[in-house]
Amino acid sequence: MKNSGLKIYCVGGAVRDRLLGLPVQDRDWVVVGSTPEDMVARGYRPVGKDFPVFLHPETHEEYALARTERKTAPGYKGFFIHAAPEVTLEQDLLRRDFTLNAIAEDAGGKLIDPYGGEADLRAGILRHVSPAFNEDPVRILRAARFVARFGFSVAPETMELMRSIVNNGEVDALVPERVWQELARGLMEKKPSHFFTVLRECGVLARILPEVDVLFGVPQPEKYHPEIDCGIHTMLVLDDAALHNHTLEVRFAALAHDLGKGNTPKNILPHHIGHEARGVELLHALCGRLRVPNECRDLGLLAARYHGDVHRVRELRPDTIVRLLQGCDAWRKPERFMQLLQACACDARGRTGHEHDAYPQADYLLCALQAAQAVRAGEIARQCEDKNLIAEQVRLARVAAVEHAIQG
Repeated sequence: MKNSGLKIYCVGGAVRDRLLGLPVQDRDWVVVGSTPEDMVARGYRPVGKDFPVFLHPETHEEYALARTERKTAPGYKGFFIHAAPEVTLEQDLLRRDFTLNAIAEDAGGKLIDPYGGEADLRAGILRHVSPAFNEDPVRILRAARFVARFGFSVAPETMELMRSIVNNGEVDALVPERVWQELARGLMEKKPSHFFTVLRECGVLARILPEVDVLFGVPQPEKYHPEIDCGIHTMLVLDDAALHNHTLEVRFAALAHDLGKGNTPKNILPHHIGHEARGVELLHALCGRLRVPNECRDLGLLAARYHGDVHRVRELRPDTIVRLLQGCDAWRKPERFMQLLQACACDARGRTGHEHDAYPQADYLLCALQAAQAVRAGEIARQCEDKNLIAEQVRLARVAAVEHAIQG
């Protein structure tokens, strides 16, 4: 019995991706004309807390009853959900965010496209379905993410609506968990710089990531690549991390490595401290505010603090290299140290036309790390008569090993 007699439509991302010729990952289904009681009687398992969603008893795919939404309070939870047999497919599609996500497909493969989503897909345009778009500020972040994924442009009227959401303060109702969730997804898209470009254009970046927003317009130091500002450089670094298919942690470090170069107001951080120290302080605040996962936070902090030292490692004395390795906890966490080197390589390549440049500093430091790790700290401890000198003896042995390795 399961689906017999039900009006079921595949909707959203599965239809969109099939039309774009992309692999379909997950399918979502809308059921029109049914009730929760009928779905349960057919063996579907209810899982929705805010509205009726059911899991198919065999495929475990999600089937949602057609519904409408009405804004009743600020924030993304301030909605009244109405799911009933009389709600039509067109009404359900009307509540969706973008026309490209408001296309349905019936069992026979026929498209139901009342809002022109297929035409917008062909034109590469991201357009909101209805004025109700402004009822959920998360949709701005989703818009930026879709631009980063598909390379589409935002329709002028949609961009204007996004700006109005920012100006009326609705975006301030975004909770940290949702911001981080969309930020993490945006960082993992094909062209993450486009994510931030959209957010900056509509004014959201200054609200949710002011530490990044203020990088734009700040000149790069003369010894690096002054032809681009710090904000543009950060975007190029991010795109390089995406080009090399790096992890979320590396991409976050790429985003965070230069925060200290921004025009931070003096009443927040004193300007006499170095930009690395300022970057660390700013990043601590950002991660606390958005509740960034520890793995991303820790690698970001290492990149903010040490990327300059890694770049000029060939100029450092062996004892300074050992101090760098110690500061990065490279002995215990060599995988994370490798991620730091990946982020630093992205930083070095963060210029147009340098996407495939080599980064010899990585091999240099890995050679030093291997030499330092070969030091038998336990043996030194056993032979050291004054136990208070063990740490210093181990350090000196590591310095000697590194010196031999980099000169050899």
